[in-house]
Amino acid sequence: MEYSLDQRQLDQIETVLQKNLISEEIDCAVIIDMAGNIITDQNNGRANYDIYSLAALAAGNFGAVNAIANIIGEREFSLLYHKGKNKSIHFSRLTSDFLLVTIFGVESSLGYVRLKVAETVEKIQRLLKT
Repeated sequence: MEYSLDQRQLDQIETVLQKNLISEEIDCAVIIDMAGNIITDQNNGRANYDIYSLAALAAGNFGAVNAIANIIGEREFSLLYHKGKNKSIHFSRLTSDFLLVTIFGVESSLGYVRLKVAETVEKIQRLLKT
């Protein structure tokens, strides 16, 4: 499926990411396409990640896990979560074309992140339809 974002939509999406996700607890939010290309990224000013490598690996990871889902009879897994000692990462499908990758620290609970991501995904999905 082909996708197209105009500058107005991109600006609105960046505003949603900044207002809804970026905080003391949530370091970084990146929207990528399923090929691993970065659509946009927002961070709290302290995040210093190689987002280009992150995007490519995240797309591959999401693709691999969805292949696993197919093997066990699921169409897909719509979200993934990996917990680290200091940082964790949450992946959530926005559309068939886009994936939201959120990086957060131990000071933020998974429940809080999932709630904020779910709200953000809903808002972005509405923007993508306009």
